[in-house]
Amino acid sequence: MPGYDRHFSILEHFGIGMVNIPMLGGGPDMDLVEEYAKDESVKGLICVPKYSNPEGKTFSGETVLRFANLKPAAKDFRVIWDNAYIVHDLYEETDPLLNILAAAKGCGAEDHFVAVTSFSKVTFPGGGVAAVAASPANIAEIKARMSMQTIGPDKLNMLRHARYFRDADGVRAHMQKHAAILRPKFEAVLEILQRELSSIASWTAPRGGYFISLDLPAGCAKRTAQLCKEAGVVLTPAGATFPYGKDPEDRNLRIAPTFPPPDELRAATELLCLCAKIAAGEAE
Repeated sequence: MPGYDRHFSILEHFGIGMVNIPMLGGGPDMDLVEEYAKDESVKGLICVPKYSNPEGKTFSGETVLRFANLKPAAKDFRVIWDNAYIVHDLYEETDPLLNILAAAKGCGAEDHFVAVTSFSKVTFPGGGVAAVAASPANIAEIKARMSMQTIGPDKLNMLRHARYFRDADGVRAHMQKHAAILRPKFEAVLEILQRELSSIASWTAPRGGYFISLDLPAGCAKRTAQLCKEAGVVLTPAGATFPYGKDPEDRNLRIAPTFPPPDELRAATELLCLCAKIAAGEAE
């Protein structure tokens, strides 16, 4: 944490208890991950290793190797490696990410990992092609479960994607078009934040992904979101980036610059900054 609200809601729906692991500069606090993994009741972890949601951080090589070398007490321990933004680069110089399955196989631990991704933010939102990569044992288990969930995948949709992209280079070329649209939006938000909030807040400047993570003074996130909503700008709810929707310091907001047109995005960001200043002033 901060992390992806859908991950939290899935775990909460199934009654799986969550433990907060802070995100550091190169990924999760691996000292804590390794310590918790010694407890047999700890069954796994869900993470976004490249351009994390909401901070846009990419796991360092050291972090990936420490994941691969985990020695969990639980025999059914799994890390869901949600590589949702694996090709979502904003700049030509991309963040490198080690292949977790290759690293884990070298450590004899490939059964601990299930890597997932999709084309939902490449082609059709909610209608792209999903993919999973895992060890033979994990794939067999997943296929057995899927045989009860669906008669079969949408093969026509798979064919559409295969014919359109043809290969990995086709995907990369397509994502350069995405970047040309999104990069100016991210840069506009970052420029306004720097101009208006540099004295009271901090934020991430990701090189890819879909979000910017904004940290306000403690106790100001909910009030800022409320003021924005009253003025006509709806943000992801304050606290959504933490398990159970509880930000212990009430300071983090997730900004999604991707959807609004540039003029509306600039106006919304200016308003966000004004609301943050009001909230900070009230808190003094």
